[in-house]
Amino acid sequence: MSSKYLEVLTPQNSQVIFIDQQPQMAFGVQSIDRQVLKNNVVGLAKAAKAFGIPTTITTVETDGFSGNTYPELLAVFPENKLLERTSMNSWDDQNVRDALAKNAAAGRKKIVVSGLWTEVCNTTFALSCLHDTDYEIYMVADASGGTSVEAHKYAMDRMVQAGIVPVTWQQVLLEWQRDWARKETYDDVMAIVKEHSGAYGMGVDYAYTMVHKAPERVQHGERIGPNPAK
Repeated sequence: MSSKYLEVLTPQNSQVIFIDQQPQMAFGVQSIDRQVLKNNVVGLAKAAKAFGIPTTITTVETDGFSGNTYPELLAVFPENKLLERTSMNSWDDQNVRDALAKNAAAGRKKIVVSGLWTEVCNTTFALSCLHDTDYEIYMVADASGGTSVEAHKYAMDRMVQAGIVPVTWQQVLLEWQRDWARKETYDDVMAIVKEHSGAYGMGVDYAYTMVHKAPERVQHGERIGPNPAK
């Protein structure tokens, strides 16, 4: 086994690319609930922001077909340029190559990928990038989606056979954190977990407020009652 696959993701060796997280592309996704998909994409984006991971956002045919990138994703990176393409394969675009190369030159050769669709834009990018470079691709399976369960599964299988590493968004978040003693990112990670990690986040909220007696994280109206009706 190549030693590079034994290396964990760190905030120093990673970069992220979001490919075509646009509504028309999401309309065709059938491999994952689309609201869950968007939740996971935004959770991954917030994780990248919290750890200072360089992030590329690339789009295809925004005006002609795919529509604007999710506003929730853009809100995480309001300063990022959007690299517009015509090709379904992001590797065909020189602006995308240049953005990735700049980060790779700084030692960030592990590229974490979230995109639509898994079987087209993700697969062609990943295979082409690996063919032409010594970068490493980590495909975020639950922040990507295909046009059917089978399309997503067999695209992931094909990429794994080629050496792409399958991951999930929360796995990436916690791999970057690694140690809860890293207090500089602890609060940001907990905030992401509470908002985007489902039952795990609910459990954190419960433990904080009911066990550790921390205040609730939102203000709300006065609790009235009970007042049993007679």
